[in-house]
Amino acid sequence: MNTHNPADDIHPLAEQFDAALTRFELARQQEPKPPRAEVLEAARMLMATPGGLDALYGRVAAIEAAGVFVHSDWGQPAILQPALAVRTLRQGDPGYTVIEALSEIRLLAVVMGDYFHPGISAEQALNFLTQVMALNLDLLSGQMTEADRERPKELGVIVHSLYEYQLDRLGYESILESLVGEVQRLLAQRPVQTDSIKEMISQIALCLFDPEIDTDGMHSAARLVSALFGPTKGCREDPGLAVYARRLGTMDDATLAEEAADFARAMHETGLVSPYHPLFLRHLRHQRDDLIPAALGLSMTGIDVLQCYSQLVHALIDEAVFPETSQAVYGLAMLLERGALFSHPVASGLWRQITLKLSVETSDKLATVFGEAQPPRVFLLAGVLSLLGQPLGVGQGNNPTCQSVIGISMWADNDADYLLQLVAWAARDDEILQRFEGERVSSRGLEAGLAKEPPLDVDPVSLLLVPHLDRIYIEMGRLCGERDDDLHRWINPEFYGWWVGYGFRVVVDVQTGQIEDYAAFLRDFYACYHPYYNGNLPVIHPQPAGIAVTDSAARLVGRHAITILRVALDSDGEMRVYFYNPNNDSGQDWGQGIHCATQGNGERYGEASLPFAEFASRAYVFHFDPLELGDTEAVPEGEVARVIELGLTSWAADL
Repeated sequence: MNTHNPADDIHPLAEQFDAALTRFELARQQEPKPPRAEVLEAARMLMATPGGLDALYGRVAAIEAAGVFVHSDWGQPAILQPALAVRTLRQGDPGYTVIEALSEIRLLAVVMGDYFHPGISAEQALNFLTQVMALNLDLLSGQMTEADRERPKELGVIVHSLYEYQLDRLGYESILESLVGEVQRLLAQRPVQTDSIKEMISQIALCLFDPEIDTDGMHSAARLVSALFGPTKGCREDPGLAVYARRLGTMDDATLAEEAADFARAMHETGLVSPYHPLFLRHLRHQRDDLIPAALGLSMTGIDVLQCYSQLVHALIDEAVFPETSQAVYGLAMLLERGALFSHPVASGLWRQITLKLSVETSDKLATVFGEAQPPRVFLLAGVLSLLGQPLGVGQGNNPTCQSVIGISMWADNDADYLLQLVAWAARDDEILQRFEGERVSSRGLEAGLAKEPPLDVDPVSLLLVPHLDRIYIEMGRLCGERDDDLHRWINPEFYGWWVGYGFRVVVDVQTGQIEDYAAFLRDFYACYHPYYNGNLPVIHPQPAGIAVTDSAARLVGRHAITILRVALDSDGEMRVYFYNPNNDSGQDWGQGIHCATQGNGERYGEASLPFAEFASRAYVFHFDPLELGDTEAVPEGEVARVIELGLTSWAADL
């Protein structure tokens, strides 16, 4: 009789892992990037053994201290992307799958309070794990797919075990509720890119219709699923595009009007567009164009724009709106609502975009990232509509390109015809042109900027523009040479536009790196932006600014570019700074009780906000109009002292 207990295998394997970890740690003392293969293989063997995940959970602190995650994306857990993590877990090479699994065990320990990580809070870790688990909900059945079974080195079994391990500790019900809440929180920011959100909703749908899972009372989840897969009576049961297309041909006028209203309601409530919605709009073309305003959910403003530019709007629907580009419907609706077409150059630029001939390089790049279900020009035109309709919905992805992305957002909001010109240059000519202090600057031939690899996890417009903009921004810095102040002072007005203030303040001395007269810096900031001290002047144009980003423990993470959009009282009478953060999620915890809000305080879609003093405590660089500086002496001493205290006990603690 076989009396072997698999659990007995854990002890020698745990000892092997500990020995490999020790050797790796010693090797790091000799070279900064020693090979991780041995320690990852030892971890893999442990993961494949009953009790192995528990053993690794208990060693999280040792794994982190040994530097297993250093010099990789996993070394900065706050930047990890759930959608990428899922692909790494389910499809990655063995080494990548194992290190992702180790990272998720680490994050689970953070969530459970068994390990503190300075780079990510328990809330952030839970949000990440919630999204990853949501995208893996197919594993709930316990049945391995053929792809999982065929993976080498028991990786399929390991991933299934990891999922069950996380689920046992976090609880399924809390995960589903958290998942729905996370989806709603992300949608409240109206991002341009919604693919990962739609994937999460797809997994929620599978759970809702699984008879083995108790989902009673999950009305919020049902509404999300309905908005995406069955927003109208005609497609309530998600019949498929072909069936719905046949149904459209049999609908009378009253039914079509009801469908139009239901599509618009679901879209504006969530910011999501069902694949059935483009099909419906295309059916209306040439037959019931009069229902298009209702199908887009337009107000009187949007209707006025559509009536003035009906030929252009109809052409945009014909050329850009397909099930594969469904979010372009929301972009088009918001573009009309913003009245952007009343600027004649914008309308002309869109006509050019419709017929623009793309370069071979541009076409290949778009096809590689977005597929071949539609021609590359369709994906680009759809991306343009989304960006012009949702200027604050663009994100930088997992790329160090905040300077470029705030430019794209700023131009989409404030100078759309210029953005269309940049898109035309980049898409057609593989080049963009700017000027710096009278000198022509071309992106062609310049070395890569901060982003060494082309961004792939971004929208179509950013995919094309960011590499060019990133290179030009760095080139402008090179052209500055040696100067007596922070180079952003000269670069930003040239790079972004004439409206960027020529007045400039930076909180540290660029020569010494030390804070220089913090109180004067803050008084200037208040006198420039706070309505009580600047003569009640609003922010006329969006202004680029630099902030010192901190983690949930108020420790410095790094400098980051944002855009100050407006300053106003919220419903409670508190003065707040409303700003655009190019991070993919603007709701962040900066420590000291400072939580960036994205809803509930008068924020418009895509805005983040903070009370004025809390924002000022993280201000690092700002621009202003020197001819409109307010009364610096009117700023209360107590207010300045409070902000200084917040700054000096957080990001500036060592300065």
